[in-house]
Amino acid sequence: MNSQRMTLYSGPLSMFGAKVQIAALEKGLDFELVMVPYTSEGYSPKHPEVLRINPKAQVPVLTHGQVEIFDSTQIFEYLEDLQPNPRLWPSDITVRARARRLEHQSDEVYFPHIIRLMNVKDRANDPAALAGIATAASYYEEMEKQLKSDGWLASDYSYADIAFYMASLFGERHGVPITPATPQLLAWRERMTQRAPVRTVVAAMATWLKAAGRPVPQFMLAL
Repeated sequence: MNSQRMTLYSGPLSMFGAKVQIAALEKGLDFELVMVPYTSEGYSPKHPEVLRINPKAQVPVLTHGQVEIFDSTQIFEYLEDLQPNPRLWPSDITVRARARRLEHQSDEVYFPHIIRLMNVKDRANDPAALAGIATAASYYEEMEKQLKSDGWLASDYSYADIAFYMASLFGERHGVPITPATPQLLAWRERMTQRAPVRTVVAAMATWLKAAGRPVPQFMLAL
């Protein structure tokens, strides 16, 4: 294992950075967390290391000796190779493929609807907002069906759970709450919220939101 200490560049409202931070904590890895400046105007000024490493100039960025990578899923893969235990991809190849698909869907199928809601947040009756809410809510119904008898999305607790937890947290913040219509999903979120790494990351985000005078979802208030 690379003996040098990792550095994770994230931001106080980075869904993708929060995913990586949770995973690194679950792995018990030693890393320095650098929170880049964030204001009402967005990430400004841009951190020089983020600008240097990521052509998109976005967090998260992970450095570890000569390793310099970005994109939360790419970082997940690196963390799994670096520290195989505790395993966060299922050991069975079929289940692992399913977990990878669900993790990808959280980022690329569900979350784009939440981004659209962010862009029309002051226009609740905008057709784009209404369509985004309806589509995201239907995604919850799909995830309700995906939950297995052991309570996780892909048999074992995995990156798929981490990804969808953080994505749905942002959905909750932007008008698409998980409701009693999907009771297993509500129970899943509670199990996720009780995990120590998740609580660490989400509590810090809740503190930032409160200090900035922004709404905090009810399930985050007790953290």
